[in-house]
Amino acid sequence: MRPLFHPPIEAVRLEAVLHALSDPVRVAIFADIAGADCARTCSAFASVNDRQIPKSSLSQHFKVLREAGLIRSERQGVEMHNTARCAEMEGRFPGLVAAIVKAHEVEAAGRTEGIEGLAAK
Repeated sequence: MRPLFHPPIEAVRLEAVLHALSDPVRVAIFADIAGADCARTCSAFASVNDRQIPKSSLSQHFKVLREAGLIRSERQGVEMHNTARCAEMEGRFPGLVAAIVKAHEVEAAGRTEGIEGLAAK
């Protein structure tokens, strides 16, 4: 198997980070990984935002996040374990990741409140 590409933190570009997090599925995956206290497997994200994600699409999402420098992926047997590179990103772009994750949480909470409000009517 060929090795996974993880850019050195000094090579991470702001445009790549913003592009990677511009997709709602990828930002949800990243926010979950960033908030986890341990590595998360790819299979943990078979469903994102109550939507089933095909394995091929999921692989592509993880590749984009990894090549943007946002996550580190390690093969362990047949599973891929993913961790966020938040500390490194904080050094490179102070406050950026925290602001994006917070904005995602606010937006996700608004969607949930909107759904609950519709159900109450």
